[in-house]
Amino acid sequence: MSSTPHHDEGDIVYPSAIPFVLAHIACFGAIWSGVTASSVWLAIGLYWLRMFAVTGGYHRYFSHRTYKTSRLGQFLLAVLAQSTAQKSVFWWASKHRHHHRYSDTEHDVHSPVQNSFAYSHVGWIFSRDHHVFDDSSIQDLTKFPELRWLHRFEIAPAILLALICFAIDGWAGLFVGFFWSTVAVYHATFCINSLAHVHGDKDYVTGDESRNNWWLAIITMGEGWHNNHHAYQYSVRQGFRWWQIDPTYYIIVGLSKLRLVWDLKQPPQAVIERSQALPPRVIERSAERLAASVPLDRVVAAFREAYAATPSLPELHLPTLTAAELRAALAELQNRASDGLAALQQQAHDVLAHWDASSWHLPVLPSREQLSEKAAAMFVKTPSLDAIAARAHELLVEAMHARLVALPVEASPGPR
Repeated sequence: MSSTPHHDEGDIVYPSAIPFVLAHIACFGAIWSGVTASSVWLAIGLYWLRMFAVTGGYHRYFSHRTYKTSRLGQFLLAVLAQSTAQKSVFWWASKHRHHHRYSDTEHDVHSPVQNSFAYSHVGWIFSRDHHVFDDSSIQDLTKFPELRWLHRFEIAPAILLALICFAIDGWAGLFVGFFWSTVAVYHATFCINSLAHVHGDKDYVTGDESRNNWWLAIITMGEGWHNNHHAYQYSVRQGFRWWQIDPTYYIIVGLSKLRLVWDLKQPPQAVIERSQALPPRVIERSAERLAASVPLDRVVAAFREAYAATPSLPELHLPTLTAAELRAALAELQNRASDGLAALQQQAHDVLAHWDASSWHLPVLPSREQLSEKAAAMFVKTPSLDAIAARAHELLVEAMHARLVALPVEASPGPR
């Protein structure tokens, strides 16, 4: 347990990843043991039981605290979750909370946007960087001594379950019942890290690439409604619509009827209806995506050429140019266009209609109104579209200013 990041300096694997590799190799033991009907049913039963341990335990309880249970119930959930051999609840919850904090940014531990699909699916667990975790993010969990004990012996529940499987059906029970189901749960879980950020639909603006995927929801008992989850991570329910199947939620509701769990957190209606303003962090990330769609280097080059070719404009002294002066220069360039201004604006709207990375060759930045139109095309409905556009415009001005100031002094635009 540590809050200090570790850098592996190029190491490919660390010892804690060896059990993961051995679990895959052990699946081939079925060639020697044979596959019995009872071992297959054992594997199927353990897959669904332990998938709930991941979704209802590791994820919705320990990572997001979307419902409450007793101290005993919490311990049993932890034991069941760790029987999946996906490390301790401390490690799992800390890594997952980190993922939400930095989803699809360069700091995300398993983003297919920042890394390869293979790395986001499974490669990241082979890095020493991900062996340690930030214990300051899970102080609500580390205060329990029984969970600290489980953390010390994190593989013990999985070993105990493996022995039970062997007792039930011998070697077939071990290789098929235990290892096949373990590896299946591994990859179903990892599909949420990888596929659920690549394939599916976006019903909500979340500032990342999380998506809803119905068939992932089936194999992961409701976790496939990943965009919903990123829209409101504290909801015990991830299927926001009646037709979005969420077996994990149904089971938790059943447990609440038995009074084994309680205080189930629901998503606010404003979130479901997309009528609530987005959090500042989501607005910032969405604005960054919108700003990135503008080919700024082309805008800067076109601005310099147009400014230099326009008579009677004051010379811009780039080393001391301020963002306010840049805004004034952009406005002045448009004003001096006189008769050509209407054509310039129309050209901007024409470019906007088919906006891509190669289409914008104008000497001005897109206006906030034009950015709002683009935001409406890029994102689903949200009251925060204008806020996203306004922030994107600020980011573009700041970035354009930085590029101009970085130019050599002799390249300063101005009249000739």
